Parts: sequence; C-alpha cells; structure tokens
Amino acid sequence: MDILFHVGTEAGARFLLPLAQACRRGNHAFGAFFTHEGVRGLLDAEVQAVLRDGRAVVCEESWHRFCGEATCPVELGSQTVNSALMGEAKRVVSL
Repeated sequence: MDILFHVGTEAGARFLLPLAQACRRGNHAFGAFFTHEGVRGLLDAEVQAVLRDGRAVVCEESWHRFCGEATCPVELGSQTVNSALMGEAKRVVSL
C-alpha cells in the first residue's frame, strides 16, 4: 500500500475524501484506519464510496463508543490491525 490515512479526529475525516479521491486519480494504492471520533467520518456516504478501492478498517471499540449500534460499513479491527497496516504502508498520513 502506498499511503495509509490514519483518521483520529472528526475534522481529519473531512480531509480524507479529497485525499482519497486524489489517490484514485493518481492510481495510488491506499487504505484508511479510523479511530476515536474519526470513526464518524464513515457515516458519510461519499467517504464510504471512495474507500471501496482501498482497505478501510475501523477500531471496533471506537466505533461502538461513537456510533453505537449502527452497522459499520467497513472492516472492524483493533489497534493491532492498525499497527500492521502502518508497517505495510510506504507512507502514513495522520488526520
């Protein structure tokens, strides 16, 4: 994976959409890991759509804390998965 976007804030989640769209245009492999209040970014249908081309994982504990029992649109994971994704990525962008 070329770029991993680490989304930890709700404000950062708003930046993800244009960055992920740019990755798609440039044909760069990307993924995203959502944690803390950044998980709220996954409630946006446009964000969900742009992530279909990359791997997206959400911290399961954060999802339940900030989104309750809503159905999660991406893979549920843990901070261990986050660490593995960071190890695979050529670059990490913290949002």
